[in-house]
Amino acid sequence: MVGLKRIVFSLAALLLALLAGALFAIIVTASGTSRLQVLQVSLLTICCLWLAWGFNTAVTGILAGRSERPKPITLLPQSASRTAILIPVYNEDPQAVFARVAAMMEGLRAIDRFETFDFHILSDSTKAEFVEAERRATFVLAAELEVAGHLYYRNRTKNIGRKAGNVADFVTTSGGAYDYMLVLDADSLMRPQTILEMVARMDADPELGLLQTQPLIIGRRTLFGRALQFSAAIYSPVFSRGIAALQGREGPFWGHNAIIRVRAFAACCGLPSLPGKAPFGGHILSHDFVEAALLARGGYRVRLDPDLEGSYEEAPSNLIEYAKRDRRWCQGNLQHGRLIAAPQLNLWSRIALVCGIMAYVASPIWLMFLIVSLLDPIIAADPNYFPADSLFPVFPTPETGKALLLLLGIFLLLLLPKTLIAFSTAFGRRRRSFGGALQVLAGATAELAMTSILAPIMMMFQSKAVAEILVGADSGWPATEREDGSLPLSEAFQSSWYMVIAGTALLVSTFVYSPNLFLWVCPIAVPLMLSPILISLSGHPKLGDVARQYGLFATPFELAPEPVIKASEAWRRRLEPILVGHAPDTVQVHSTSLAAPTA
Repeated sequence: MVGLKRIVFSLAALLLALLAGALFAIIVTASGTSRLQVLQVSLLTICCLWLAWGFNTAVTGILAGRSERPKPITLLPQSASRTAILIPVYNEDPQAVFARVAAMMEGLRAIDRFETFDFHILSDSTKAEFVEAERRATFVLAAELEVAGHLYYRNRTKNIGRKAGNVADFVTTSGGAYDYMLVLDADSLMRPQTILEMVARMDADPELGLLQTQPLIIGRRTLFGRALQFSAAIYSPVFSRGIAALQGREGPFWGHNAIIRVRAFAACCGLPSLPGKAPFGGHILSHDFVEAALLARGGYRVRLDPDLEGSYEEAPSNLIEYAKRDRRWCQGNLQHGRLIAAPQLNLWSRIALVCGIMAYVASPIWLMFLIVSLLDPIIAADPNYFPADSLFPVFPTPETGKALLLLLGIFLLLLLPKTLIAFSTAFGRRRRSFGGALQVLAGATAELAMTSILAPIMMMFQSKAVAEILVGADSGWPATEREDGSLPLSEAFQSSWYMVIAGTALLVSTFVYSPNLFLWVCPIAVPLMLSPILISLSGHPKLGDVARQYGLFATPFELAPEPVIKASEAWRRRLEPILVGHAPDTVQVHSTSLAAPTA
């Protein structure tokens, strides 16, 4: 059944893309064919295939969710399995990290299910002040919560393999003491009942190697962060259902907020170091996709369960930090080009690797299409479909209908899924959790407008990242800054000056050489010219506060935060004077309590 779904899904995406390419070919080659036009048609077809893939995922998720009903939270019996909860950190804010750890510990203890869980802070921090604060926070939690036998800390002096190597080091030295490991990120937070449910599902299915949740974004204050948070809350569950409907035994792994069978991971997921130098060689950066493929190749089931709620993360609060993280992911995903043909991988695993690559390659392909399309009326021979007395293109009569149909089709692929999800949420049972139907529609409209304005900027960030990788530039592994501080205009300009030049050049050259296209390129050129201002304003906390005051981009986790979120915020305030100042003299924990159990 899953195989048939995949075939129908893939063929539908391919047919939609080929139809769009055929319509466009008929339009642009009505009076002859040039190499430039062949390139245009090819680029558009590839772009439409990617759009159709996302469109079909959303439609599948919408259809899969029609019969979905909320499941009540129940307290499950104590499991005999032992689970390690891993929190890899790399020069992260210790106050925020340990506040979330404390909240999850308190939550598990409050429902009397703490004894079979151990928390491991796996530090790869390289800065002495971070390491010192991490150690101090470990002592504080161990003393105040009396969890010395369930909280462990270690710092690697050599960050071999980065995050993947960090987790592998744990598996090698301590993994044998546990049945499962719940892999989190430094910004992850999970509801205790969800953790118990994940363990129960692993217990119930010995073939289940990895169980992934859908993490939703919380705690954002800037306008950009709030829009990202709202988008994840309203759209991500639907796309996750679409992915789950097609996953079979080869579901996704997104690197965090997932539980893994330790023995399966140890047997299947030893990652090679790719031959050659970075960016395409060396350690695999986007290890999660590869580990999911290796588990599936080893005969284990990898599964995403969208009904597992209570899984959270934070996210970068501005476009610069978002692009910095995206740059690392881009390099990791492009590395997968060397792994697509790896022996014995399942076909759907190979497709997942291709999709990961396309998530970044799509931007430069769109950029090339736009450049070629702008060059066509300037350097191509007659006929010119943009006459001097018309703002809109004028095609030969038979082609006009096809052009309108193509334009309508592309807009539907782009906008229809979000529109359907927004209206179904606004008039469905979830609307109250978002503040009401009006707040849902206002938020969806504002999010669409904001993402449309920022789309050219994101396209340039991703195109620059792909170009850097192709010329051999390595991104390294920069720490992610998640705090909601204001973003100075000067800093925004330093990251986007080339966009200002590109936008200005585009607008001026269009005005000089093809003035009838001037208004058509404004939605692309103007945001690029204003990119420093847009980046700075969207990353400003005060604008986000104004949006929150009017209920814009409200989410259920903000309007009615659950206990684990409240506990995390309370612990963050509680730890501030301890970590910012000095630890109290009363905190005394024997250092041997920090040593992890060995395998």
